[in-house]
Amino acid sequence: MNLPERINELKEKNDMVILAHNYQLPEVQDIADYLGDSLELCYLAQELEAETIVFAGVAFMAESALILNPEKTVLVPELDAHCPMAKMLSPRDVINGKLRYPDAAVVLYGNTTAGAKAEADVICTSANSVRIVNSLDEEKILFGPDKNLRHWTQQHTDKELLPVPDNGYCYVHNSLITPEDVKSLRSSHPDAEVLVHPECLPEVQAMAERVLSTNGMLRHAMSSSSDEFIIGTEKEMCYRLQKEMPEKRFYGFDKAICDDMKKTDLEKLYRVMRDRSNKMELPREIIEKAQRPLQRMLDLSR
Repeated sequence: MNLPERINELKEKNDMVILAHNYQLPEVQDIADYLGDSLELCYLAQELEAETIVFAGVAFMAESALILNPEKTVLVPELDAHCPMAKMLSPRDVINGKLRYPDAAVVLYGNTTAGAKAEADVICTSANSVRIVNSLDEEKILFGPDKNLRHWTQQHTDKELLPVPDNGYCYVHNSLITPEDVKSLRSSHPDAEVLVHPECLPEVQAMAERVLSTNGMLRHAMSSSSDEFIIGTEKEMCYRLQKEMPEKRFYGFDKAICDDMKKTDLEKLYRVMRDRSNKMELPREIIEKAQRPLQRMLDLSR
């Protein structure tokens, strides 16, 4: 029996469901029950009836699944898979920001640790940041940690977005997808629509037809009359898009690789399901505090 067969057997036997982010390796995407971006996976984690969630992503995603479902078991194939950007914002940074701007609401990107989320008023994702910010009564918003998502959101609101921290970013989108890279790919595919993630540099955002979350890219490509697309995000998104729409063509950036997303493979997935190991755990007080801003995001996004 090969690994995919063993994994599927364990899922059926032990009431497990595999959630995987769009940046996971193709082999992991293929075995997952559900694929999505951070927002969709938050909804799914809350709505699914399975007792055990196996989360193929990075730590903050599994933390969010547990925070929203503390009665469930959340297993993580690779405990050392982290989002470097999430580590750029500490709970103390948020607390200090609130002391400095006591009249500001705190909107934190989902790409943060559970401890930082516990200090927020509401969480957002790249799919709903504009909607979340514009739904608030406050005119000043402490927003972090991603500076490029803050730039994108600021273009679509009259509210004042204050950075926390000053310079958070995703190294994949900020450093590995440059304006020169987009120009080069566009010269090779002049008829392709350019879709980029809001974590990309403002200069890259300005070159795109659309700035979208990964699931936004999926929905747009499905409804677009275009047959070719340049995809400005982590390279594995092209695998998802090409599989969903084999009649269209998707061109990505081969160097745009999130190393932590690649730490999960089928062997680790099988092992953690077999042994029920790598259980995500958080202090009860953090779960209770972080649950409020996460649930508020879901309620505001429906």
